[in-house]
Amino acid sequence: MSENKDQQRPASGNSVEGVKFVYDFTEGNKDLKDLLGGKGANLAEMTNLGLPVPPGFTITTEACKVYLDSGEEPAALRDEVSAHLDALETRMGKKLGQADNPLLVSVRSGAKFSMPGMMDTVLNIGLSDKSVKGLADQAGDERFAWDSYRRLIQMFGKTVLGVDGELFEEALEKAKEAKKVTVDTELEAADLKKLVTTFKKIVKKETGRDFPQDPREQMDLAIRAVFDSWNGDRAKLYRRQERIPHDLGTAVNVCSMVFGNLGPDSGTGVAFTRDPASGHQGVYGDYLQNAQGEDVVAGIRNTVPLADLEKLDKKSYDELMQIMETLENHYKDLCDIEFTIERGKLWMLQTRVGKRTAAAAFRIATQLVDQGLIDEAEALQRVTGAQLAQLMFPRFDEKAKIQQVARGIAASPGAAVGKAVFDSYTAVKWSRSGEKVILVRRETNPDDLDGMIAAEGILTSRGGKTSHAAVVARGMGKTCVCGAEELEVDTKRRRMTVPGGQVVEEGDLISIDGSSGKVYLGEVPVVPSPVVEYFEGRMHAGADDADELVEAVHRIMAFADRKRRLRVRANADNAEDALRARRFGAQGIGLCRTEHMFLGDRRELVERLILADTEEEREASLKALLPLQKKDFVELFEAMDGLPVTVRLLDPPLHEFLPDITELSVRVALAESRQEPHENELRLLQAVHRLHEQNPMLGLRGVRLGLVIPGLFTMQVRAIAEAAAERKAAKGDPRAEIMIPLVGTVQELEIVRDEADKVIAEVEAATGTELKLSIGTMIELPRAALTAGQIAEAAEFFSFGTNDLTQTVWGFSRDDVEASFFTAYLEKGIFGVSPFETIDKDGVGSLVKLAAEAGRKTRPDLKLGVCGEHGGDPESVHFFHEVGLDYVSCSPFRIPVARLEAGRAATQSEGSDHR
Repeated sequence: MSENKDQQRPASGNSVEGVKFVYDFTEGNKDLKDLLGGKGANLAEMTNLGLPVPPGFTITTEACKVYLDSGEEPAALRDEVSAHLDALETRMGKKLGQADNPLLVSVRSGAKFSMPGMMDTVLNIGLSDKSVKGLADQAGDERFAWDSYRRLIQMFGKTVLGVDGELFEEALEKAKEAKKVTVDTELEAADLKKLVTTFKKIVKKETGRDFPQDPREQMDLAIRAVFDSWNGDRAKLYRRQERIPHDLGTAVNVCSMVFGNLGPDSGTGVAFTRDPASGHQGVYGDYLQNAQGEDVVAGIRNTVPLADLEKLDKKSYDELMQIMETLENHYKDLCDIEFTIERGKLWMLQTRVGKRTAAAAFRIATQLVDQGLIDEAEALQRVTGAQLAQLMFPRFDEKAKIQQVARGIAASPGAAVGKAVFDSYTAVKWSRSGEKVILVRRETNPDDLDGMIAAEGILTSRGGKTSHAAVVARGMGKTCVCGAEELEVDTKRRRMTVPGGQVVEEGDLISIDGSSGKVYLGEVPVVPSPVVEYFEGRMHAGADDADELVEAVHRIMAFADRKRRLRVRANADNAEDALRARRFGAQGIGLCRTEHMFLGDRRELVERLILADTEEEREASLKALLPLQKKDFVELFEAMDGLPVTVRLLDPPLHEFLPDITELSVRVALAESRQEPHENELRLLQAVHRLHEQNPMLGLRGVRLGLVIPGLFTMQVRAIAEAAAERKAAKGDPRAEIMIPLVGTVQELEIVRDEADKVIAEVEAATGTELKLSIGTMIELPRAALTAGQIAEAAEFFSFGTNDLTQTVWGFSRDDVEASFFTAYLEKGIFGVSPFETIDKDGVGSLVKLAAEAGRKTRPDLKLGVCGEHGGDPESVHFFHEVGLDYVSCSPFRIPVARLEAGRAATQSEGSDHR
């Protein structure tokens, strides 16, 4: 175990006194991921469990941070590495790279969070022109030794020396062509010896230096390359995508080599303790005889199912099954395991809590509860709102007339439709133009990450459930089908040939089903997800036709609802949306936008109101609108009977209800040229010019409309009050809340409130009904947040409009900036995620917290909610829980997500309190 000082970040410079930078595998444990990275911590944990782990040591993330800060390794690092290397050599009875009986090591990255394939790994460090002969003698296999050497030069050249990897691939292909073979394993020792010479020439030509023959130089350069790879383009892109902090650094694991490429009694594989795609228990994974680990994850050679290992090597298979059970019970979760068999001896190279699909996450969580390994609170932490949202996506309708052309491995579920593209650049380019694309490759590699992110789904003709494409797709929640061997993918000609000879050119539509592995030509229609049917009440958990996924979702949602403190409301503007929201579990409406009620066939009435020259004309327009508004509210209150309905009075600028100025100008000009009557169009054009603003979202809108246009807000308040009275007369239970938008000062709210109170009193007197209508405001301007204590004197509730608050805090016009420079801001790391997607805690969040505290100080019973789009964002929901809001409001489809995350936030808080 390390002391606290070992885990403190060095202040600066490359000389740090008293900090330990290297840990033997026997010294760490799984709880030291911050320091040893996930891989190093788990190698230490397996070592502590007595499992067969090749000896080695881990260089800490702190060493990486010093290197990244100063450009140099810590001064003490070399000596620490030397001491641990000496101990490793003593334990193994070999010297690194010595001419006879050489010790070889791997140098592998290992950050706190899994970043599959995004950083560098180098195997077979220590091989040289001298030691390759010693390795051949030691193994009794010359072919193996030269194969290992060519692998080292290829990996080292690409990852450490920066040589274009295609140059090595082309040389390898030429060697196979010359031998008239198709796979690497068919090359003989003499062929591989020639290939080593070719590879060394490539290194010399491309770098101006010979391939290093000093084994320690190889190791030191590889360690530095792993540190550098933390800031590689693909690693930074992956961290942005997965929201992994950029300041963590990576650990480096130096591990004695064990070889899976020593013949048919050797091999390498990846195993899962449960199916990462479905969550079902069983034997899942891939195995490849006579291969090293990179061959499996790269998907270059097609593997055999893990179950086949039982026939190939029963002893190793039985031992592996026992170890998998041990690890799952120890970690109490699905484990992802990498292993190598060296001439019948099983070695464990890595374990980690495995990435899984959304469906698998829910199934596994409930399975582990039933097995008594975890409790319900932990099960709730094992799933996320983002995963639940994935489960609500539509799926393909297999009853439709469709043309299936192939079937691969179901690697990551979903129904994806798009145009076939054959490289990452095209995927990104077409996606940015609004096209939906499917990235088609023989196999993906880390350089394809841009295209994988841009694509709707990924299709490969090689690889299995543990290939790069499968692992990364599952982590991102992307639909993926791997190993569709029937497809002949030609990336150079940008086409693929399906069985029967039909050719799919780039741009042709295809559909892939990540749940079944099926590949279709054309666009396949979709049907609703069973999870959506469950939320809408069309499928019942526990019923005969309900599948286990629906049952798992039901159980976890029930627990989340019992635990959560935050209530969840819906943003809904009509009875239909309100009823759907209620079925999804909404506990009221947090935002009813009344402007949507003024569109369609009512636009003419609004135009009359805007064009009114006299008080009589204005009153006539308002009188005509009143019964229509009342009808809207009656329907809404009936749909949400017994639940709160927050009605926002008219908010957008009036020009939004008028015709486009250019279109109107053309109509007037044409009418004049034809000498046709155009008096009304001319009045409209004059009104449009009169109401024109340079920045209408910061102009005459919100509360300002109510103050400038007499009778507008009072008409809406009267409609709300009369609708509530009518529902009460019908024995209903209307719970209306009136919300004043865009308030910046308490005086605005006081004026509107005084008028509203008078109208409500008039309706109460006229109907003989007591109406308990609360009046509050939106907090969507920085000034409102800063003066919330004053505003609370006139408000019974606050609802944070975080969309506008984000715009006004940042000075962004959302409609403009997302299309213009947000992409650059995300790429440069200024944003980890768009502030319109997840709340900016430091800026916008600080104002929310300040306003909540100030408002409650003035009015302790002040109700607090949020109705911006952040109300349905998982990460933002946790923030709103932390700052003490009473509810979040979001679109109906996001309600289950918000319910789940509110429950997760509550259980996390309880866990923190207990700690």
